[in-house]
Amino acid sequence: MDDRGLRREHGGSHPESHDVVIVGAGQAGLALSHELTAADVEHVLLERERVAQSWRGRWDSFCLVIPNWTVRLPGAFYAGGDPDGFMPRDAIVRQLVGYAAGFRAPVREGVAVTGVHGDPHGGFRLTTSAGPVLARQLVLAVGSYQKPHRPPEWRTLPDRAHVIDAEDYANPTLLPPGGVLVVGSGQTGCQIAEELAEAGRRVHLACGRAPWIPRRVEDRDMISWIEETPFFAAKVTDLADPRMRLLANLQCSGRDGGHDLNYRTLQAIGVTLAGHFLGAQNGVARFEDDLDASVAFGDARYDDICQLIVKCLERKGRHVPDLPKAAPFVATPVTELDLSGVGTVLFTSGFRPDFARWVDLPEAFDAMGFPVQLDGSSTAIPGLHFMGVHWQRTRKSATFLGVAEDATLLAERITASVRGA
Repeated sequence: MDDRGLRREHGGSHPESHDVVIVGAGQAGLALSHELTAADVEHVLLERERVAQSWRGRWDSFCLVIPNWTVRLPGAFYAGGDPDGFMPRDAIVRQLVGYAAGFRAPVREGVAVTGVHGDPHGGFRLTTSAGPVLARQLVLAVGSYQKPHRPPEWRTLPDRAHVIDAEDYANPTLLPPGGVLVVGSGQTGCQIAEELAEAGRRVHLACGRAPWIPRRVEDRDMISWIEETPFFAAKVTDLADPRMRLLANLQCSGRDGGHDLNYRTLQAIGVTLAGHFLGAQNGVARFEDDLDASVAFGDARYDDICQLIVKCLERKGRHVPDLPKAAPFVATPVTELDLSGVGTVLFTSGFRPDFARWVDLPEAFDAMGFPVQLDGSSTAIPGLHFMGVHWQRTRKSATFLGVAEDATLLAERITASVRGA
């Protein structure tokens, strides 16, 4: 139902009220809705655009980086014919749209939530494009990374520079002529840099610290080896520093059936690697001379993963694969780039929380803007919950691999709260 239907149903004069309101209809919101539906808990999902909107906004050639078998939605684990493949963007959208239709998820598309406030009578009052909505229990299922992040040095770029974020990129043909400077070297930056280079663009990649893995080991996807360890079950409390939540995801690719993708493979296809972006002066971009340190960091994280796999499999008495060593890396990174030949500067330097812009509950978030929560429920505000948050419970919380576990646990807690009130 769209926002016009919502107005017709409720007349537009008095706030509608629900036991549970879920904001966002991506995999996290839908997974929770499935479990609440099974428990016969009254609820509604408000989606500002369409089901699976965040996936719809990815670039044209986007596909999953983890295999299809990791798609484990509650009641709908992947059952297709290509478990070791990698779904492209449009197939992901179809999967989620079909999932929502399969259990008749109470989604209202085209309803934007622009404000959230505590209600003096209890619960929460939402300002939406379809009028006010009251919620006894509120779930923000919009992830925790909602706002593209650019380092402050981006403002030193010349005014003539065509500057975009990853969410504005669709394919190489839509960019202005000329070379491309990609700033950020997580999964997204590496995938886009590779695509641009293969399209014949001159590409410079400003690199940071990012871990990497080989795509396959002994004809088995590396993710399946890693899943046999506690890696994906790690909690925030296991991290040496909470800021490590912002560390880039493992560099690899699912495109074209899946392949290795890292600094070595990019260098081999002609991408010019540089260190951290330091800004620009007089039309010249400058970079830190720290590429070797970033490569060493990624290699060290790969070694950590290898050691974890070996340790866990030996303890189980299982076969230990022959894990390849990192190949030698030799580079002469550039420290300056004349931007006169660069048609586009593309930032893929990650996202940051943006709750403060529309959620008027400051005590619910920490200094970095992340929800202060335990297993998805706010520890500061009763009745407020989150789904799809990175590190909500574990490292895999914001992925298809972990969403079912999180949804089941949170649905049980919300159901008990609604019925016990």
